[in-house]
Amino acid sequence: MLPSQDILRTWKKFDNFPMETLTKAWLYKQGSSKKQRDVSLMKKHREQFGITGNCFDLTIWLLDEFKKDGIEAYPIAHNLNTEDAHVAVIALDEFGHRFYCDLGDQWLKPILIETDNENFNKEKLDGFFPATKVQVNTDENSLEILYHRPNGKVSKQIFDTQPIEINSLMKAAEFSQSIIKPKPLFECRVPYKSEIAHWEFYNWESFLSTTEGLLKEPKLNTIEEWVEKINRLTGYDKNVLYTALEIYKSQPK
Repeated sequence: MLPSQDILRTWKKFDNFPMETLTKAWLYKQGSSKKQRDVSLMKKHREQFGITGNCFDLTIWLLDEFKKDGIEAYPIAHNLNTEDAHVAVIALDEFGHRFYCDLGDQWLKPILIETDNENFNKEKLDGFFPATKVQVNTDENSLEILYHRPNGKVSKQIFDTQPIEINSLMKAAEFSQSIIKPKPLFECRVPYKSEIAHWEFYNWESFLSTTEGLLKEPKLNTIEEWVEKINRLTGYDKNVLYTALEIYKSQPK
């Protein structure tokens, strides 16, 4: 189920890239008429402020890197052009086998989705998603991923695996970047004991998903405290964080 070394080499360039909605709030404050950044601007902002973006930003950036590295890849999605949209990438190895690549949900590595490949395994698997076993069910045009949490809870995502045209992706990205939801979201992968855990800040609370279970963190009371915590975890620019969190704090509940 593991990706080829070529796919993994490109993927690992993004190991320290969080997924978050704070960047689009900060960009909204800048007043640009075009909300979805191109890759060159995303790279510039990463160098200047340490920031990344949401699942559209990460998908567009990952596609660009795959292209530069000579790997065929294309975007897929579910609920496109809605507030619940999520996008990811399918990358093909040298034999044309498909691998699901999802930076937006902070996967640890891509996973094989070809059922006719001798390496395909339909069982629950460790090592692909932080603190969670994943299970892949797929046919020619659809992909179902089951997430088995340590507490026994199971959630799932279903994708249409037909490639999305780039123009359609960019249109959907523009729509997504124009929406500032009431609750801020920030996710990243962090070391925890002998594993890579999943840290999440959502609606002014934070928690760590580990194989030991969900570890809720003490609640912080001020924007300044959240700025310090997220900066300490990720190196994000404090001024960017403060501006974004102020916007979210002023959003109608």
